[in-house]
Amino acid sequence: MDTAQLRALLEQFQRGDASLEGTVEALRELPFSDLGFAMVDHHRALRQGVPEVIFGQGKVPEHLVAIAKNLAEKGQNVLATRVAPEVGAQVTAAIAGAAYNPIARVVTLVQKPIAPLGKRPVALVCAGTSDVPVAEEAAETLRMLGVGIERVYDVGVAGIHRLLARREVFDRSSVAIVVAGMEGALPSAVGGMVSIPVIAVPTSVGYGAGSGGFAALFAMLTSCASGITVCNIDNGFGAAFAAARILQSHARYA
Repeated sequence: MDTAQLRALLEQFQRGDASLEGTVEALRELPFSDLGFAMVDHHRALRQGVPEVIFGQGKVPEHLVAIAKNLAEKGQNVLATRVAPEVGAQVTAAIAGAAYNPIARVVTLVQKPIAPLGKRPVALVCAGTSDVPVAEEAAETLRMLGVGIERVYDVGVAGIHRLLARREVFDRSSVAIVVAGMEGALPSAVGGMVSIPVIAVPTSVGYGAGSGGFAALFAMLTSCASGITVCNIDNGFGAAFAAARILQSHARYA
């Protein structure tokens, strides 16, 4: 339940269109649903403006399906990340309207309108096509949060002229999410070009000395471009959520 749903419920009771017992029953399940193996948080949309997001990696498929169904039955939009293809197929078969993006490894279900967040898009930048799955996880998350995006893909520092050719994108963007593996230099290049917030995402793409993304992570953490925020390795979801929080804060206090 989100703020609009709670307000509508209380207004129905105030008008006499809903009984006291019915209102209490609706509120009884507001904090969470106990599924035995999971406590599904239905209060999160009230606290954060976004329903609980399901992290799919490592979950038993039947559990993931049950959690997604529970959210869907409460009228919530559903976002599940790190979902393997075979599990994604089970979820979409079990829940009408659910969709699976195999590149992003994300399941989504849109049941209620998503209000636009921010007047400008987020520039979603990635160094190479091997980084696209992480960038697309961010893209799907931003879509479910109502944030517009503009993709700037395959512009790594091995051919920096490709990035410079798209410089105008940053002039019309609110935030830049920059996804890169290997040596992780792209966020520094972008950070030295723009005045908007830059959120860097290291990926696990790279040869042995890349250490599964740690080389890129350390490079981004020690960037000489001021003010870059760094997310965890392969965490496109986290970067998207951080960008949305920046936009929410701007909308609230502007």
